[in-house]
Amino acid sequence: MSNWRLLLTRPTDECEALAQTLAESGVYSASLPLLDIHPLPATAQHQSVIYGLHQYCAVIVVSKPAARLGLAMLDEVWPQPPIQKWFTVGAATAKILDNYGLSVNFPEQGDDSEALLDLPQLQEAIAGHDPKVLIMRGEDGRELLAERLREQGVTVDYLPLYSRSLPQYPPSTLPDRVQAERLNGLVVSSGQGFQHLRELAGDFWPQLAQLPLFVPSPRVAESARAEGAQNVVDCRGASAAALLAALGEQPEPASQA
Repeated sequence: MSNWRLLLTRPTDECEALAQTLAESGVYSASLPLLDIHPLPATAQHQSVIYGLHQYCAVIVVSKPAARLGLAMLDEVWPQPPIQKWFTVGAATAKILDNYGLSVNFPEQGDDSEALLDLPQLQEAIAGHDPKVLIMRGEDGRELLAERLREQGVTVDYLPLYSRSLPQYPPSTLPDRVQAERLNGLVVSSGQGFQHLRELAGDFWPQLAQLPLFVPSPRVAESARAEGAQNVVDCRGASAAALLAALGEQPEPASQA
């Protein structure tokens, strides 16, 4: 049995799945979802993009909510999706598309935009004449993918499918949960997840900043350190496997029994 006692901060359903996987490996966790997902209403623009899906040489899906919502729109228009390359940042999102029957590529190492941009299959997909790429994502997000692709002469369109917000909690919820459950590690799965953690911590952040903070990428690690986090662990991925591997490489905290 591990001595780790972790706070999970993903959306509710993802927290439940991760908690189960951690429990199977003997790791205790408590869930405090810090991202609420709100599907955006379908507009004429959404429908136009889906109807014109065939014109894109590649479709990039940046998250699991984007995959689920995008596929739901696909079902309404295309009995059989056009033949094209699909890409995701991580394995979990890829699995959703793969289960739908799409051919998906994703970076084996590193769940971030930088790793995806280095993927040979993506470079091959955009190598043709006048390449166009569609990015399915949330309402707001990093611009790095689009910027780098445009630098290579690619036309990039967005299909925003959802918005994200911080659930409403009383001000002391986060420190109270950490203390009551004797938690000794914090886990975030995205840059926005970290920002919500920092926001909810409020005046208690200096104390919480001493705890090990497990993050999915160098970018989020850099952001967390800039905010004063003292012990940041880059898992190089947002999957349960990446988190478990990172836990295995860290000295275990002393038992609190």
